[in-house]
Amino acid sequence: MDDNAPTRGTPVGRRLVLGMLGLGAAGVAAGPVLSRALDSVLSGIAEKDPTGLTGLLPNAGGFRYYSVTGPVDAKSATDYRLTVDGMVDHPVSLTLADLRSMTQTRLVHDVQCVTGWRVPGTPFEGVRLADLLDAAGVREGATAVHFTCFDGLYSESLTLEQARRDDVLVALKMQDAPVTHDHGGPVRLYVAPMYFYKSAKWLSGITLTSDVQRGYWEQYGYDIDAWVGKSNGRDDAPTS
Repeated sequence: MDDNAPTRGTPVGRRLVLGMLGLGAAGVAAGPVLSRALDSVLSGIAEKDPTGLTGLLPNAGGFRYYSVTGPVDAKSATDYRLTVDGMVDHPVSLTLADLRSMTQTRLVHDVQCVTGWRVPGTPFEGVRLADLLDAAGVREGATAVHFTCFDGLYSESLTLEQARRDDVLVALKMQDAPVTHDHGGPVRLYVAPMYFYKSAKWLSGITLTSDVQRGYWEQYGYDIDAWVGKSNGRDDAPTS
């Protein structure tokens, strides 16, 4: 995801991403030697992959770092802003300091990618999305929340009921440290019970809407309601 010079390839749907599961699982299950070899191969592939989909495959550490447009310019604590607008009584633009001053909630759940890999017991900490919505004042008729990102392209959505869950955060920390740029920092969305593509990186906008708007990957066939174990044709164990 990049707000300068996008390097998007041909749109690739869910079928290809799920088809990559076998290769990723092999690298995780076969041990350190094969895993290192797989990482080397994937690095070479990734250099020629404008879609960024190779970044969805797990390395030995569990996580892969990817975007849908290419490199993304980082935001510092001084230039980061998160807007809350749309069907609200009090639109706001929040700084990182504003978010840090709010009540923080820490959650620990597994992270499950739709391609099959899982990172167990991953802590996230931040402001409950429900608290931000309450502070903004949700207007009558709003039924969904749309999220935009400062890469200029990625987006996601939740129903208002989903967004108000206790396990949905505007996350400032991941693994008990500030969310790094590669992981979507300084602020990202974290939707604990859903596949990780719902946890949008580089979060910059929260907009209350009258209906659910399809997110980036949903436009290519991913499920809008992405409950782990109940969507995208997978039967992974729930993460919460």
